[in-house]
Amino acid sequence: MAGILFAGGRVFDGTGAAPGRADVLVEDGVIVAVGTGLAARDDVRVVDATGKIVLPGLIDTHVHLTLSDINLVNRVSDPFSLHFFKTVVNCRKTLETGITTVRDAAGADLGLKQALSRGLIEGPRTLIAVNMISQTGGHNDGHLSCGVNLALFPEHPGVPSGIADGPDEMRKTVRTMLRAGADVIKVATTGGVLSPADDPRHAHFRPDELAVLVAEADAAHVHVMAHAQGVEGIKNAVRAGVRSIEHGIFLDDEAIELMLARGTWLVPTLIAPMSVIEAAERGELHEPAVLDKALEVASVHREAVTRAIGAGVNIALGTDTGIGPHGDNLRELQLLAECGLPPYAVWAAATSRAAELLGLADRIGRVAPGLTADLVLLEGELTDLSDLRGRVAETWQSGRRVYERGEDGTLR
Repeated sequence: MAGILFAGGRVFDGTGAAPGRADVLVEDGVIVAVGTGLAARDDVRVVDATGKIVLPGLIDTHVHLTLSDINLVNRVSDPFSLHFFKTVVNCRKTLETGITTVRDAAGADLGLKQALSRGLIEGPRTLIAVNMISQTGGHNDGHLSCGVNLALFPEHPGVPSGIADGPDEMRKTVRTMLRAGADVIKVATTGGVLSPADDPRHAHFRPDELAVLVAEADAAHVHVMAHAQGVEGIKNAVRAGVRSIEHGIFLDDEAIELMLARGTWLVPTLIAPMSVIEAAERGELHEPAVLDKALEVASVHREAVTRAIGAGVNIALGTDTGIGPHGDNLRELQLLAECGLPPYAVWAAATSRAAELLGLADRIGRVAPGLTADLVLLEGELTDLSDLRGRVAETWQSGRRVYERGEDGTLR
């Protein structure tokens, strides 16, 4: 077949406008026409989208494909290679939820990215940070008081250590991540919820260290994403010139004004502390200090994100999936709506706005001629954000159907 015509449905183009009746013609994995009355030719395969909404492939800008749970017992008892095989399952679940592109925020290495791009395994188009850069005693330092090191993203060939102290070490660590294939540099400018020995409110790294990090990233033409939860660490990251603040739990009005002035993005990951709490309820979390922090920040987090949305801060979808189960990513959309983001803007945050954050707006994120044919067929209305995972009927990636929900909810 020379082409594929998605006919009879309504199209959400990703820009935030309401969906409207239109057909979509795809040739060689690229969208070539969008509109009404597109005639099917003999060499065009017709996909019946009647009763469904055709929208761009979804984009999650903060995931951890190689992280399957936050159970410390599993991390010390599983064979090392097992997590790679779990990752294959995680990638598949991501596609099945309609997500065709992700930014992996630590853990995925160049080998995984190439396995995906070469079609050796099924999964989303992936940008990688390789590992998170952290100060000694910071969010990515797995040293425990007993002397054991249990880093969330352990060092191994392909994933170098992210620990750095001082401008010189920072410069070398950024360059090491770039050598390992990083598409984005991730830095922890505060403590975090999952690291039991630090405090999310405490600022990590000094301005001179962050200045070197951003300068090295800029020289390589890559963006910087900052794990930043406490307000001083958020402000330090914004002033240094990072592209996006991840989490932003303790944002205050000054930090929001700084972000607006500099065009800094917020990737809220509202579901992340909820996932920690839910893991504890399932008996999968064994660190009381981690649960205490998650309980403390959950409501504060929502309040901060609500203020940021109300002020007009740039918002892109990110979930921190891996902390919670893969395949549950779309729960984040409902949480964004509860914080004041209108439904169509929520979908834009998961499509065109996320593509803009990643620097891929000329390739993905909209249903428009010339863009890659990453498409999702969704049942129901976009204004209804409930049970989204169960409403994804088909996922298409580069003009190829990679998921169709069967009676058992799997590819048929």
